[in-house]
Amino acid sequence: MTAISSVRSASLAATGSSPTLKQGSSGNSVRDLQNALRAAGHDISVDGQFGPQTKAAVIAFQRARGLTVDGIVGPQTWGALRAAPGPTLKQGATGAAVRDLQSKLVAKGLGIAVDGVFGPQTRNAVIAFQRANGLTVDGIVGPQTWGRLNSGGSGPVNNGGGVTGKPSLADAARNVALSMGGYNSQGLCATGVSRAIRQIYGFTVWGNGNDIDNNLPRDKFKQVNISLAEALKIPGLILTWEKTSTRAGSIYGHTAITLGDGRSSASDFIEGNTLAAEGGRQGLKIFMPI
Repeated sequence: MTAISSVRSASLAATGSSPTLKQGSSGNSVRDLQNALRAAGHDISVDGQFGPQTKAAVIAFQRARGLTVDGIVGPQTWGALRAAPGPTLKQGATGAAVRDLQSKLVAKGLGIAVDGVFGPQTRNAVIAFQRANGLTVDGIVGPQTWGRLNSGGSGPVNNGGGVTGKPSLADAARNVALSMGGYNSQGLCATGVSRAIRQIYGFTVWGNGNDIDNNLPRDKFKQVNISLAEALKIPGLILTWEKTSTRAGSIYGHTAITLGDGRSSASDFIEGNTLAAEGGRQGLKIFMPI
């Protein structure tokens, strides 16, 4: 099953029809039904065959929504499937509904794995989507977040320039930073950033903090023109400075990866307030994954 095929609202809207379905039916309309049931939290296969498993999921959905419980998908059941938000999801959740959530986030431009596990990567993507769409930013997927996901909400952050990040790179950067210096600089910012990039892309970017910008492959990253304050809201952007106020930084510069919380970045350590530190730095460049 592809990521796009599991997006319930897009799938149902694309067909333009809602035929009556029952056990024994087959074809694309059954696949649409199965995708819609998965999005509603029912862990079934999407194979285009209306068999006993699909009938049991239909009956469970009808019972939960107060519909006639007959295992037959007519206008009322189709209507309820279209209107129904997914289940409330948060970090720690697993299963079909999480996979459908992840597929919707991928369709919005958030580069995360579709594995059915609501871990830190998925939570960061949810937070980025919520922030971009003016929702309560809590990392929990309830009716409002489902509604925006199903009704054409925008991708992670646009800022008028189409700038998007890569949550998986932010997660890798956080993990690398915690394994190196935690919340204390070790003077190895370029090493931390390079390790995170290697984890996600499989190649190494060499150089000091103020070399990273020149050594990033331009088929993977491009420079963007946004403020640091906006960049810090987007997970997985690469920051480079030509100089900082420290002795080593005046020679080697600094580099980090944004974590998407509006404040923090990670390199060989997690810097809790990168915006405040900006006053002692010069020559900022910002790069987004492409």
